[in-house]
Amino acid sequence: MIKNMRQQIVAGNWKMNTTLQEGAELAREIVERLDQPKGLVVFAAPFTHLTTVQTTVKGHINVHLAAQNCHQETKGAYTGEISVDMLASLGVEFVLIGHSERREYFKETNALLAQKVDQALSKGIRPIFCCGEPLKIREKETHVNFVKKQLRESLFHLTPEQFKSVVIAYEPIWAIGTGKTASSQQAQDMHQAIRKAIASKYGKRIANATSILYGGSCNAANAAELFSQPDVDGGLIGGASLKAADFLQIIQALK
Repeated sequence: MIKNMRQQIVAGNWKMNTTLQEGAELAREIVERLDQPKGLVVFAAPFTHLTTVQTTVKGHINVHLAAQNCHQETKGAYTGEISVDMLASLGVEFVLIGHSERREYFKETNALLAQKVDQALSKGIRPIFCCGEPLKIREKETHVNFVKKQLRESLFHLTPEQFKSVVIAYEPIWAIGTGKTASSQQAQDMHQAIRKAIASKYGKRIANATSILYGGSCNAANAAELFSQPDVDGGLIGGASLKAADFLQIIQALK
């Protein structure tokens, strides 16, 4: 019953894929075939595509636009970077913050991500905050504390009212592109631990209303089983979001 109180969300992270024309066609094909989804559908398109995709999805009340990143400063001499003011001016409603690839390749720290979260919220953009552990942490069985530290250092400075706008995406980094597979029970266990951590800080009411997405190689074949778990509220989808048929099947798996 509690799960029905939360927003169910499927967010497609296109990463550095598709040309502008390919991205526009992908978005068009999905929204044309979309039939009253049970939750929100979010396209996290490359920066170059945002305006075009926004035009494509306009009028579809359950379809929303996300950026894949933002800068932690409001403006300034940061060549090549994108501010939240720029995103807000495009009508962007969500932004990915702390994706595992940003943490690994661009060395983004928990403290830096806290600044990005603050920037996004200051302009009314909802952070999709990514957290998760690498293989060595999972093997040490310290993954719960590792993820709690990410939450504590990047999110738990927020007021309860601010936190209500945050979406969490759990990424078991050890199960992405490694050949190892996270079971639906492992996903549920970690989502439950995250929700308990939120409850300890903000109380059960806010914790039970927080959407927690699964971001560990979710695809058309396993989405239904993953989404059936009581604390899994949808998915942050990578490769499968680039294929309209697969992404639509994942959306249909929402409970």
